[in-house]
Amino acid sequence: MHNSLTGLCRNLQPNSRHIRAKAGTWPLLGLLTLGLTVFAGEGVQPVAVQAQTRPVAPATTTPAAPAPLKNLLAQIDAAANSHNLSEVMKFYSSNFSHSDGLTRQGVEKALAALWKQYPQINYRTELKSWKAEGRGFTAETVTYMSGVQQLGERNLVLNTTLRSRQRLENQKIVRQEILAEETQLTTGEAPPRVEITLPEQVRPNQEYSFDAIVREPLGDSLLLGAAVEEPIKPNNYLNPATFNLELLSAGGIYKVGRAPARPEDRWISAVLVREDGMTIVTQRLRVVGQPVATQPPKPSR
Repeated sequence: MHNSLTGLCRNLQPNSRHIRAKAGTWPLLGLLTLGLTVFAGEGVQPVAVQAQTRPVAPATTTPAAPAPLKNLLAQIDAAANSHNLSEVMKFYSSNFSHSDGLTRQGVEKALAALWKQYPQINYRTELKSWKAEGRGFTAETVTYMSGVQQLGERNLVLNTTLRSRQRLENQKIVRQEILAEETQLTTGEAPPRVEITLPEQVRPNQEYSFDAIVREPLGDSLLLGAAVEEPIKPNNYLNPATFNLELLSAGGIYKVGRAPARPEDRWISAVLVREDGMTIVTQRLRVVGQPVATQPPKPSR
């Protein structure tokens, strides 16, 4: 999506039926929360796929990290990989706070929904840095998730990477901030290989470019797609959304957006569909710092 040592991510949920294509500018629509409805056209039929996920290697941690911190990360990963929700929630403080506004109850609800749709999802957490502070630790981690969901004859392959910073006290997560996030969902025999160009962070009011380029030649294949921006709010983790796709004249999506007027992170997503597969990529755009001054419009002559 998206956001914890247990790897709470956006649950992408395509439902292929028909494509509604239209030309136009970048729609600022809600998208890709813990559910996504995609309309696929009559010429794009659901296909069976042989899905493969990234292998989940053993967790690695900074060698100098103290044993209590390393053990805590290992216990959280173990509870998450066994999908033991009650055990996972034991690691969250009752007064847990989150940079996206999630509460402890919100995390529990979102994890339950995610695991219901991806019953075989796997987790691996790496400790990147840590600092002992008072009664606990501040730790920066990267969590990798991979899973497959079967919908009829289709397999949906999910891969997510989350970088976060958390405050841990008394073996519990007290506070968490998401630093970077990328989620990819693919389906079909040959889903497009997509390369994303997006800055990791911008200032309020700042313009930014977002490119989603298909890496292989299209040949005679038609390519449909859409790019959307969505504010990151607690209710957007659970509410599904729909959107329209447009026929693309080039091998990708090229857009210019403007960050909101105040520091509020955004999910920026690209959806690319062709007859042999579909790829959905979402990245977090952090909006931090002081606003960029906007130029007043020039007087007309």
